[in-house]
Amino acid sequence: MASTHLPSVMHGIQVSKPGGPVVLVYKQDLPIPSPKEDQVLIKNDFAGINYIDTYFRTGLYPFPTPGTLGLEGAGTIVSLGGGSTYDLAIGDRVAYLGTGTDAGYSASGAQQVMKLPDGISTETGAGAILQGLTALTLIRESYHAQKGDIVLVHAAAGGMGLWLCQLLRAVGARVVGTASTEAKRALARENGAEWVFGYDPVELEKRVLEITDGKGIVGVYDGVGKDTFDLDIKLLARKGTLVSFGNASGPVPPISLLVLSSKNLKVTRPRLYASIATREEFEGYASELFALMKEHNIKVQTHEIYPLRDTARAHADLESRKTTGKLLLKI
Repeated sequence: MASTHLPSVMHGIQVSKPGGPVVLVYKQDLPIPSPKEDQVLIKNDFAGINYIDTYFRTGLYPFPTPGTLGLEGAGTIVSLGGGSTYDLAIGDRVAYLGTGTDAGYSASGAQQVMKLPDGISTETGAGAILQGLTALTLIRESYHAQKGDIVLVHAAAGGMGLWLCQLLRAVGARVVGTASTEAKRALARENGAEWVFGYDPVELEKRVLEITDGKGIVGVYDGVGKDTFDLDIKLLARKGTLVSFGNASGPVPPISLLVLSSKNLKVTRPRLYASIATREEFEGYASELFALMKEHNIKVQTHEIYPLRDTARAHADLESRKTTGKLLLKI
């Protein structure tokens, strides 16, 4: 195992038990992990916070405690575990998908570690790798947006919403967005949404029918979940597709498939990791993402960069639904 000289302990955040942000405990004496076969050890500069982190923290999704949250980060490789490391080297600046990224160091499977190209900082890499890849796979696989398509993005000023707006604009689709305040609606417009409205169902249906000449929306990207699902079905055009990828308002309850039959609708519930299960898929999408960012000047819209010890405050801010854009931790 090749490595640089490392300290014996690191700081990090641990979830003591399922619950609210108060269960996130800042520690300064955590052991530094050792990379196993096919892993690399990364000294983190930044880690990204995502809404799914709150699902793990609360117990909505299974999570062992005590444990360290975090699914994405960026920093510098300091050790190689051997095996398949895909030409990654000590000293490489990288962004990656892994686990336990809310800490000073993380051991991550090399298969989902990507060397950052020149011009992409570790701050940008940490803010882009999970949400950017998620948005890109949604518009390539779940509903493959085409030039001229009119699509709907809920929570268009949130972290995922801003990625979807920018990437959809880059591929030539036209975006209808929803957002809860005028400030958020303005931000969504700045990032590629052509029309942005509030969540009033009567007003939104009226506007969508006007924009689409009565046909409805061909594709809906919905990270809100329970509160918008029924409206999505109503707004979809014949043969339209609903991409349900989040639960911000709660999980969508069980439905009867018969609700899809009147307009031959499709509903999909994608998961990023099923789209990037191989190194080729991960590397292909990551390369495309960074290329699109450079070509179309796509930015990580950062709400705030929090010190690692303030992770609990970051979670509370995210759950308040008052944030716009990406939340990052400075490690």
